[in-house]
Amino acid sequence: MIRRDLYLNKLIRKKENGLVKVITGLRRCGKSFLLFDIYAGFLRENGVDDDHMIRISLDDFNNRRYWNPNELNDYISGKIINDGKTNYVFIDEIQFVKEVDNPYLKGGKVGFVDVVLGLMKIKHADIYVTGSNSEMLSKNILTKFRGRGDQIHICPLSYKEFYDAYAGKKAGLGRSI
Repeated sequence: MIRRDLYLNKLIRKKENGLVKVITGLRRCGKSFLLFDIYAGFLRENGVDDDHMIRISLDDFNNRRYWNPNELNDYISGKIINDGKTNYVFIDEIQFVKEVDNPYLKGGKVGFVDVVLGLMKIKHADIYVTGSNSEMLSKNILTKFRGRGDQIHICPLSYKEFYDAYAGKKAGLGRSI
């Protein structure tokens, strides 16, 4: 496993800061792995139980019902444990959530921003979302969260990360051909 310590440390510093952590980056650069494996592992090592980590990958077709923001909100709200401990909510590829009609306001719409802002009001919930479409990659994504977002932009592996992971493993690195 290639540890992405630079990004892990950014997440650790932003942990429980009252803002939604918006993890952006190109497709296949490691956003989901950083959140679901590296950061979740860190939380486990520091005493967080798995039942206090609510994880959903919206790019999994089996989770397509949660592309509806009302369903997503009900699912996550139903998983929150109200015991005074922090619940860590990880929503992967949030851009899959579609805008739908607001059932309580004729002509109104609700989408992923509404879900996230609502979840942020739940006491003891720390929210993390990933996304990789053009809307999520835009610097304007934080304005959608009305000043309640904290962006962490992930880049593909640096040469140093790649080299450190494979140095001495007969990968041919450092040798001329």
